[in-house]
Amino acid sequence: MKAPKLGLAAAVAAVLVLSACGSGQDSDDDSGDGDSKSADMKICMYTHGDGGGFWSVAKKGAEKAADDLGVELDYQESNNDPEAQAQLIEAGVSGGCDGIAVSAPNPDAIQGAMDKANDAGIPLVTMNSGSAVFQDLHAFTHVGQDEFIAGQEAGKKFKELGATKVLCPLQEASNIGLQQRCDGAKDTFGNVENLQLSAGLADLTKSEAEIQAKLESDPDIDAIFSLNADIATGSSMPASEAAGRDIINGTVDLSGDAVQAIADGDLAFAIDQQQFAQGYLPVVLLYLNKLNGHVLGGGQPMYTGPGFVTQENAELVQKLAEQGTR
Repeated sequence: MKAPKLGLAAAVAAVLVLSACGSGQDSDDDSGDGDSKSADMKICMYTHGDGGGFWSVAKKGAEKAADDLGVELDYQESNNDPEAQAQLIEAGVSGGCDGIAVSAPNPDAIQGAMDKANDAGIPLVTMNSGSAVFQDLHAFTHVGQDEFIAGQEAGKKFKELGATKVLCPLQEASNIGLQQRCDGAKDTFGNVENLQLSAGLADLTKSEAEIQAKLESDPDIDAIFSLNADIATGSSMPASEAAGRDIINGTVDLSGDAVQAIADGDLAFAIDQQQFAQGYLPVVLLYLNKLNGHVLGGGQPMYTGPGFVTQENAELVQKLAEQGTR
């Protein structure tokens, strides 16, 4: 764990120095050479994002990094369609990307596109999902959290809260990261049952009905580990209330509603993987690679989580969430 954290710190520190030198924004030199170096750089980020609360924050992080560095950013989402994501990557290869960052919930589906990017000599970074397979995808590092570890920490938290059986609803069918979260929770908690939601985020009302039906059919379930903040507040918590039982709710990721629910004591915790940093740092890493040949991370992932948001720190995080950066 120490090596990734040091690598992340090095990336941030290095960009503060090198961006000033490379961008020319603070230079008295009127030649414009520094400005052109940054302005001619195109960093691309192609995710499986759906434009929801989580990905809007990750996008803001990427946009802020591009603005800070003075580079062009091509950010596009595939709305959980792995084939569409592969097509975005291939289009980026032919579209002049100087570096490409991708999320990898379904690595097999994008392997061919990543092979083409690598063959074209384009530096690659994975982000958000894909921490276990980033090297197979030719990325020099991964920015995100280890999803199994996040699940393990959630399992420990549910134990502390006195739960006896945890329901783990999965909102996507092909996202290996979600499965790893449930597996991690089972590793430390034990009694965890998965529930594949048929509509997921696309229909929160339907997801609520499916969770409620499971709660009513199994009275032993006394906790829900939601894998997305919108699922937590839009489906799991309403289903818990409708079932008429005292259900402990915890989630992965943040939203304004989730943080408010934590502050109110209705949601026990949220695991924060700090998606603003997941958007920001890959742009920095690819920029430094193109500008100065840096290959940061030491061949290891750079972890942005897991961290916990509870009632103790909800007020601070709520202020940042309202600004759209948490």
